Amino acid sequence: MDNLILIGMPSAGKSTAGVLLAKRIGYGFVDCDLMIQGEEKALLSDLIEANGPEGYLNLENRVCSGLYVSRCVVATGGSVCYCEEAMEHLKSLGTIIYLEISAEEAERRLSNLKKRGVVMRSGIHTVKELHRERVPLYEKYADIVVDCNGLTIDETVETLAAAAGFSRS
Repeated sequence: MDNLILIGMPSAGKSTAGVLLAKRIGYGFVDCDLMIQGEEKALLSDLIEANGPEGYLNLENRVCSGLYVSRCVVATGGSVCYCEEAMEHLKSLGTIIYLEISAEEAERRLSNLKKRGVVMRSGIHTVKELHRERVPLYEKYADIVVDCNGLTIDETVETLAAAAGFSRS
């Protein structure tokens, strides 16, 4: 399939850059977090609190595994990397692009993890711990890695477009 699937840490820019990238290359845009909120009629933070991290991941896995789109930029939730079934399905839909940011950049961008709706599995309490746990998973699934550290949103969009093979017309 001809989709671009964005993965990475919370605050890496998947949703913000994703919608702008979709406009830039003439693709549709899908935000998996918004799909989950829409289906469940609740905020991510409330869903995580009500279902616990593992229950939320089951929900995220179900929604992302059932996604069928064409010519779309797909912004996933940062925790989808824990969902092997969903990641294999997403990989079958298109190119997986990992928006890489450092732990320090993630800490700078994130303020309130709980309010933001970030899945913190057992034993994980800080952004640095979360980063250390997730990066190997993002790298495992990525077809393309884009370093987004210190980039503006416009620079991120142009870097993603170039990495995906969309040159400026």
